Amino acid sequence: MKVWNFKVKSNSQEIVKKLDDALGSVKGFVYKMDKESNESLTFKLRKRALTYIGYNQIVVNGKLLKADIENESGLEISFSQHFLTILHVSFFWVLGLIAIILGLSSSATLCIIGGISLVIGIALSIDVQKKFKKDIQNYKTLISEILGSEK
Repeated sequence: MKVWNFKVKSNSQEIVKKLDDALGSVKGFVYKMDKESNESLTFKLRKRALTYIGYNQIVVNGKLLKADIENESGLEISFSQHFLTILHVSFFWVLGLIAIILGLSSSATLCIIGGISLVIGIALSIDVQKKFKKDIQNYKTLISEILGSEK
């Protein structure tokens, strides 16, 4: 999980309005905002899973904190991978390891299949990590443009 903290030179109500206007009506995103207490608001943002699990890799959790200064608010945003993405990659790792362990006692063919599954799992892990970093930058840019702040 990656965390991004920054300040916005707007009050809380303006930030909520900007986020609602920009993300509430977009059909490609799931956007929810909850009021936890008088001190903070939380929101969750992710892309909808359309046909391929790669579209839904990041969940953005944000917390809008009221600052001491009247016209400034703090935002704490965390980026994490979606559970299904982690499950998808882990499937190949586990399948490969089980096949290799079982293949050591029974057949070389099972070891080869396990090795191939393990290589696929490693390749998927590398690809998911690269996409995760790229998507974080895209979300940072999107949120910065919506709120009119600097990255």
